[in-house]
Amino acid sequence: MTPATDSASPVRYRWWLAAAGVLLQLSLGAVYAWSVFSKALQKDNAFALTKSQAALPFSVTIGMIFLGSFVGGRLQDRRGPRVVALAGGVVYAIGVLLAGVSSNKDQLWLLVGGYGVIAGFGLGLGYIVPVAMLQKWFPDHRGLITGIAVGGFGFGAVVTSPIAQRLVDHYHQVPTRSFLWLGVGYLILALVGASFFRNPPEGYQVPGWQPKTAAGGAGGDDYTPGEALRTPQWYLLTGILTLNVLAGISLISVASSAATDIAGYSTAAAATFTGVMGLFNGGGRIFWGWLSEHVGRMRAFTGMLFLQGVCFLVLPHAGAPALFAVLGAVVYLCYGGGFGTMPATAGDHFGLRSAGAIYGLMLLGWSLGGVVGPLLVAGLIDGKVYTAAFTTIGIIALVAIVLPLLTRRPAVRTPSTVPPAPDAPAPDAPAVA
Repeated sequence: MTPATDSASPVRYRWWLAAAGVLLQLSLGAVYAWSVFSKALQKDNAFALTKSQAALPFSVTIGMIFLGSFVGGRLQDRRGPRVVALAGGVVYAIGVLLAGVSSNKDQLWLLVGGYGVIAGFGLGLGYIVPVAMLQKWFPDHRGLITGIAVGGFGFGAVVTSPIAQRLVDHYHQVPTRSFLWLGVGYLILALVGASFFRNPPEGYQVPGWQPKTAAGGAGGDDYTPGEALRTPQWYLLTGILTLNVLAGISLISVASSAATDIAGYSTAAAATFTGVMGLFNGGGRIFWGWLSEHVGRMRAFTGMLFLQGVCFLVLPHAGAPALFAVLGAVVYLCYGGGFGTMPATAGDHFGLRSAGAIYGLMLLGWSLGGVVGPLLVAGLIDGKVYTAAFTTIGIIALVAIVLPLLTRRPAVRTPSTVPPAPDAPAPDAPAVA
């Protein structure tokens, strides 16, 4: 009897699902290796793009994540996680393969359309699934498991960056040809991981664990997406996510070139730096998710924003390679931490019944920050001088600390104050597998 059909061991099977979720996220998280392609596309080859042009496909990808995650969250709540994750992996791979067909600067539209619009939508469609699904399997460790669920996304760049660098070196005149090989690899990883996905069986419980009865947590209020949108907490949490993303992704989008221009890294060393930073992006999701269970979600976000703000103020003056690496690692750690902590935070505030749809809506912050951050930085960089760009981001991160200080959980609703939800399934309805 396989773990998938062994009804006597669903708690044991959940760890197989966690591993499958990481596998899917590894393929999707390869998007964070974009700085390797950005640098290659700016060289004297068939593309020779400007910094702003080279940032455009990545910005559009991040911008499309919200649409994909919103659709994926709604579909997952209705159709189950497996079919949505499989669809997301296929769409994502198709977009990457289309980007590989673009041959020169005149076909920048195809690169943006394939890698940005199509792959970005597929990325969002697949990304939201393990985040929501694993919270249902791990109600006892929501912070830790969401960190693990999205940790694979952060580690995607670790695996992809060295491979991508070898490919763009080989296809130096047309670096986009690298996407033809990468797209096939992403497809295989996504399909293998997503094929294991399913929701918990009816009546699933973790032995020895009792749900808390605090507002918005497991055992507390379950909000519909519409109800969540009518609370100030949804907007405060989305604002926190937006500004945490804006800060971290501003460095991620120019990591390879900044390492070269500020700290004197060679091309090979800059590619290695980008890959190693992915370890901190992924590790930060697990670390901050775990830490938030002990110090509190809002204290964790305060720490992330403060550390990023300080690092960005120092980064443009970090000419020593070691200092630049340490500051970059802290930024990546905190950037990843936002994604490792926010899904559990949303579950604390709004419950788990509509976790996919509600957090999918909140990923608007990822798209907003992901578009504004790279474009703002690219516009403020003066040749090889990053002072104005990074100082601006640092100030934004420090000012953003006010948001977690203002955020409180919604008050517990009595049965008479809970709006009816005729379209919602009954609380004891079996989950869709």
